[in-house]
Amino acid sequence: MSVKEKIAQLREQIDMHNHRYYVMDDPIIGDAEYDSLFRELQSLETRHPELQTADSPSLRVGAAPLKVFAEVQHRTPMLSLNNAFSEGEVRAFDARIRESLGMDEIEYAVEPKFDGLAITLSYREGVFVKGATRGDGSVGEDVTENLRTVRDIPLRLKENIADVELRGEVLMFNRDFEALNASQRAKGDKEFVNPRNAAAGSLRQLDSRITAARKLSFFAYALGYCEGVTLPGEHHQQMALLQSWGVSVTKQRRVVRGVEGLLEYFRDMGEMRASLPFAIDGVVYKVNDTVLQQRLGFVSRAPRFAIAHKFPAEEASTTLLGIDIQVGRTGALTPVARLAPVFVGGVTVTNATLHNEDEIRRKDVRIGDTVIVRRAGDVIPEVARVVLERRPSDAREFVMPTVCPICGSHVSKAEDEAVSRCSGGLFCPAQRKQALLHFASRRAMNIDGLGDKLVEQMVDASIIRTPADLYRLGILAIVNMERMGEKSAVNLLAAIEHSKQTTLARVIFALGIRNVGEATAKDIARHFGSLDAILAADEDALLQVRDVGPVVAKSIVSFLQEPHNIEVLEQLRACGVMWSEHEMQSTVEQPYSGKTFVLTGTLISMSRDEAKERLEALGAKVSGSVSKKTDFVVAGAEAGSKLEKAQTLGVTILDEQQFTRLLEIN
Repeated sequence: MSVKEKIAQLREQIDMHNHRYYVMDDPIIGDAEYDSLFRELQSLETRHPELQTADSPSLRVGAAPLKVFAEVQHRTPMLSLNNAFSEGEVRAFDARIRESLGMDEIEYAVEPKFDGLAITLSYREGVFVKGATRGDGSVGEDVTENLRTVRDIPLRLKENIADVELRGEVLMFNRDFEALNASQRAKGDKEFVNPRNAAAGSLRQLDSRITAARKLSFFAYALGYCEGVTLPGEHHQQMALLQSWGVSVTKQRRVVRGVEGLLEYFRDMGEMRASLPFAIDGVVYKVNDTVLQQRLGFVSRAPRFAIAHKFPAEEASTTLLGIDIQVGRTGALTPVARLAPVFVGGVTVTNATLHNEDEIRRKDVRIGDTVIVRRAGDVIPEVARVVLERRPSDAREFVMPTVCPICGSHVSKAEDEAVSRCSGGLFCPAQRKQALLHFASRRAMNIDGLGDKLVEQMVDASIIRTPADLYRLGILAIVNMERMGEKSAVNLLAAIEHSKQTTLARVIFALGIRNVGEATAKDIARHFGSLDAILAADEDALLQVRDVGPVVAKSIVSFLQEPHNIEVLEQLRACGVMWSEHEMQSTVEQPYSGKTFVLTGTLISMSRDEAKERLEALGAKVSGSVSKKTDFVVAGAEAGSKLEKAQTLGVTILDEQQFTRLLEIN
């Protein structure tokens, strides 16, 4: 695999894990594994700066906000912290600070690293007016009403400050977490995995009464903005000032001198960790002097003057009794270790992830082995290594199945991937809900009103099994679903009927073929012009399509070789789903063929999607990031960093009036 392909793979993985962690509150890997992926990406981008792009997750924090909440633009970015995992990395951090400032010893403010959800609180004239999550660091989710229910958050400060923005962490104390799970068990509801997930899930409730019923807590750790008061020049003093205003700050904060003071605090908090009333996953070190902080400044995603020192993962040994296969919503086959019960990381563990077949081979994990299980507050424990000295003579090697254990479809693994995947796609029950949601999404078949909850209900009730079943639905099947009245059912059926008249590109994208995004689907439709031509295409024919490489071509062929998927396509046709053949094909050279556009800011005369569609109709490629290969940047109102980068690179910039004129003359 080339470095460029490896970087692209890492970015895709990290974006997915960011979404699972920050948006869905349902992470599938632990912090240690995420940190490893992130550091690998950073290392590759550092060694190959020519491959750095403006949309790399290394330049971002978290993920986009949930659409159900209003967006809040942070006045100053809510940045993340770089991590240290060893004494050597902490010493290197201190050395960089001293060298940058030309000082022999630095005074640091130190505090616990809470395992909760980062938020910002805004006060006007001392009154709480708005609260938001971190989101992607620039734009967060407006959760004001829910934050009003957190009793640790003052609705009015003790001082009448004109304008102040506080940064802090919402978390759930251990006792409150245990009480919440006891209540969940009593009601027969699903229990929360850990306090962090419980806090995040509680804060994102649409009904603030639910949030109020769950005991959340808050600690401030920084000032984001302040007007109307003279601030002390030290971070530790600023936290004391916040405390005098009635804001909660942690009692475990200190001021220390030099790297030895940092390491001593880390050891002290490590010993204290188990007895704390809340979960922490490390400690935070900040240069105490705020003037020195300003001198040190920031790197792209984190301050230079601060770092998080993470605790090592907790480990225990046990016996690996067997290896099961789980099939995820995207078709990924994940081997899961069945373990003799072992207490580690504060819970009894009976299952642990083995990640993929390559990892099993690399670690030489065999059934019957004594293994070391790692868990340090991570959502999913992992098998870290094998104790080879204790391997029994009858230990058995693991063999990855060649067919899906759920649907019997062929299992394949791309050359550049470690994950094996079921090719059942539209047919596989494990992938059914995700496949249906993607099929109905706005950029695919655009079935308005078909959301997560409704799909989940209908799949669980076996009302729909494949996308074709959507077009066989009657009003009685829908109206009996929870929270679905007659009017909603009628509207949904109308949306389904309307979706029958569509485009070939949308159908291709709606199929959910791995590695085939919206732009690729349009290129395929434009190139072949008909579904039958696509079905007849082999890998060589697919490689003739613009921007289709070997990986994408293999994904398409693998998907279309499954009889189940072809059957679903035939069922869609039989149900009346129609598109005009040859609709995308054109023998005439388009005015902007081969040209790359980037859209940034807000356009008044049309939506971003409409602008993209009109450009693509002229043969242009619309990219999400600016590079040396960009030909034009269309800058609407409040254009940001993309416009700045375009100016730096000398890319042609069009304002909305110029862009509209360009569309009109073509």
